[in-house]
Amino acid sequence: MKRFSDKVAKFILPLIVLFLLIQMWSGLATIVEDFPTPQDTLSAATDLLSDPFYIESEDDMGIGWQVLYSLKRVFGGFALAVLVGVPVGLLIGMNRYFQYAFDPFIQIFKPVSPLAWLPLLLYIFKDIDLTAITTIFITSIWPIIINTALGVRSVSQDYLNVAKVLQFTTLERIINIILPVSVPYIFTGMRLSLGIAWLVIVAAEMLTGGIGIGFWIWDEYNNLNYQNIIIGIVIVGVVGWILDIIMGYISDFFDYRKRGRA
Repeated sequence: MKRFSDKVAKFILPLIVLFLLIQMWSGLATIVEDFPTPQDTLSAATDLLSDPFYIESEDDMGIGWQVLYSLKRVFGGFALAVLVGVPVGLLIGMNRYFQYAFDPFIQIFKPVSPLAWLPLLLYIFKDIDLTAITTIFITSIWPIIINTALGVRSVSQDYLNVAKVLQFTTLERIINIILPVSVPYIFTGMRLSLGIAWLVIVAAEMLTGGIGIGFWIWDEYNNLNYQNIIIGIVIVGVVGWILDIIMGYISDFFDYRKRGRA
């Protein structure tokens, strides 16, 4: 009975919140001049999503293509962050001297806004895609490094002592002991990193231009299509939510604690 009531609550309560948000939105539309109403936005969304993959020219593509171009940059920067962040995190977690060497720079660069990196990277690469990918890499690598190092430090000293007795090499110690324990932490870092990457791409594309959901939202602002801005915000949120769900499933699959292998 309790399980059934929880399912009902999970369905009903979001609908109540949605109804309240729509009422607040309608009220805001009556106060702010030319602010799109929910009805106007729904009508625009119907038109916009009726053909999301049309191509008129290189500068005029459907919203589906805008999202795909953004995802391509996101996964490019995210993949680089994983390839670099996991080994660095392993080194920091396994060796305190690496921690001493890297920790000050992690603490300095971790809070730097992606908008601070964009002008410098755009000057270096003079290319929209490389600038966006590198910005994502720089700003999303920190959760991977930190969580990987945390996972390594969570390994029981008893396991490491057994590895010494068995005379494991460093590689054998990593593969057989450290990684199995650290994998849940690593995927938590990757999940956070992917969320940051998707967050960063919108701001990056607004400044660099080109094709992408961020630039599309900014272009709609310049064209005074405010209802499309709201649609873009919702699309960004939904895609980010889907990415988080996918990474959550992948993380759970590799988490030995949730697969009964503990």
